[in-house]
Amino acid sequence: MTPVRRAATLLVAALVLLLPATAAHATGYRYWSFWERSGGHWTYATQGPSMVRPDDGAVQGFRFAVSADSADATRPRGTADFTTICADTPAKAGTKRVALVLDFGTAADAPSGERPPARRTACARLAPDATSADAVAAVAKPLRYDTNALLCAIAGYPRQGCGEQVSADREPEAAAPGGHGADGGSGGGPSLGLPVGVGVVAVLAGAAVWQARRRRDDSV
Repeated sequence: MTPVRRAATLLVAALVLLLPATAAHATGYRYWSFWERSGGHWTYATQGPSMVRPDDGAVQGFRFAVSADSADATRPRGTADFTTICADTPAKAGTKRVALVLDFGTAADAPSGERPPARRTACARLAPDATSADAVAAVAKPLRYDTNALLCAIAGYPRQGCGEQVSADREPEAAAPGGHGADGGSGGGPSLGLPVGVGVVAVLAGAAVWQARRRRDDSV
């Protein structure tokens, strides 16, 4: 077997061995993620809802799903714009309006024995200094928090559990009715396991090719 062919064989073997192991150990956390919408795109909030004080006209979202981390978090589905959501809530002096998208996720993300409610939107009328936590409390009680002030349930869903670790190996979710959201995505963030695995394989391949070239040069 030539050095180059030996390097290619090593690359294939590393890929076969590494990728199944990466998938088998995939885990995530079941929780409500918090999003802010700007320019037609959802952005993962950098602060918790109790710290954010949205302006009048803001659009914010909450999504329940199993995610590995913020880079893998699943966005709220469907379209979302302030004019549509707050069409029946006229402006009023001394208050502000915040449009909310509440996406309770899919059956694949639901805790055992529970069924997610349908996605819904709401317009919260609030005092000027109100927070995003105040906004969701105004339209989606009961809320449930844990001892660390982590938001565990919106509108009573889920009935139990809070940020528990679960297997992230599940079937891809179906697109929301009406197609993809305005951000062009299908609601899911990129998986982290596969790029990491491919990166490691690339390093192994580089080492194998370098070794093959060195042996070939030494033989000249």
